[in-house]
Amino acid sequence: MEAMVLVLGVSAGAGGARAMLTHSDQPHLPPIDRCTVPRRAGAGIEEPVFTAINLMRQAAAHRDEFVTGIAVTCRSTLHENAIRATAGRSRLTIVDEPLAQLRYLRFSGQLPDEGAVLLYDLGAAGLTVTEVECRTDAILAVRRSTILGGDGHDALLRWHLAHGGINIDKPTSRSYKEALTHAPVLTASDPHNGRRMVVTRSDFEELAEAGIHHSASYVRQLVDETGVPPHAMALLGGCARNPRIRDSLSQLLDLPVIYDPEPEFVSARGAVLMATQLPSARRVRGARFAQIPALRPAETPPVSKRKLVAALAVTAALGATVVGLLSTNRDSNRPDTHGTAPTPVEVAGTPVDPVPSR
Repeated sequence: MEAMVLVLGVSAGAGGARAMLTHSDQPHLPPIDRCTVPRRAGAGIEEPVFTAINLMRQAAAHRDEFVTGIAVTCRSTLHENAIRATAGRSRLTIVDEPLAQLRYLRFSGQLPDEGAVLLYDLGAAGLTVTEVECRTDAILAVRRSTILGGDGHDALLRWHLAHGGINIDKPTSRSYKEALTHAPVLTASDPHNGRRMVVTRSDFEELAEAGIHHSASYVRQLVDETGVPPHAMALLGGCARNPRIRDSLSQLLDLPVIYDPEPEFVSARGAVLMATQLPSARRVRGARFAQIPALRPAETPPVSKRKLVAALAVTAALGATVVGLLSTNRDSNRPDTHGTAPTPVEVAGTPVDPVPSR
């Protein structure tokens, strides 16, 4: 790896983009600069990506340096096409996000040499679970759910505070949630009426508990479908910073946990490595197995029709609950402080607010 080459890694997601500017030989160290650009309501995925790229290019220009390689991680072909269309003739490497995550986890010595691992990526807009074979980097299965995510956690915390007469906006609830990842207690305040309320980490953990249990069942279903037992689970995304979520998942799934101190930047750090090693590539895709049943050991029975029907019924019920909650939210600007607590499933579809002015 060539030293002192300035490269840029960007991770694109439904909630926005994260970018990291660093030298090619230092993806594991504190970067020269980095930024997080939330996705504006109604905007395409490409808008926060190129806002982040422009900000990092400006940071490089202030240092009288030039960005020699840019890589962007994507989850879907739809996102890839939007980014590629905006990039035009600009040199840009687009990478399947699981490959970038694996590349950095391997670089930092956190990945086993062989066997399958689960990438449990819990971000703002939802949960993505990917099972990958470490030796070949082959993607065995990918599943995504919007039932659980950081936006849902924010909405749960806002409801909890509203029940005590404290009304706050989404950015404030997110800052409170993030503060509770390293502080056991905080005091929330209403900017309009001056009321104050003590919130503990345990309060938030109780609100998120049902969703975490649901996600564990979701992971087990994916493993049942592939028939390949994972050796470990990497917890990624900003929500993985909460220690109780990590402990709960480890116990529920009985798997060793791989955890990077900055789980939300693992994708961007992996993109830095890809930008360094593949500076002229146009697209880097992961090998995917089309026939999952072929990977199933002979002695492992297939998932029964009864289980599949039950799973579909649960999903339909959860979806109906979310629609009902959103309709209620549109009818009232202030939460009802005397109602029954919504579950994490009920608030997971809360719309994303516009990006606050910088």
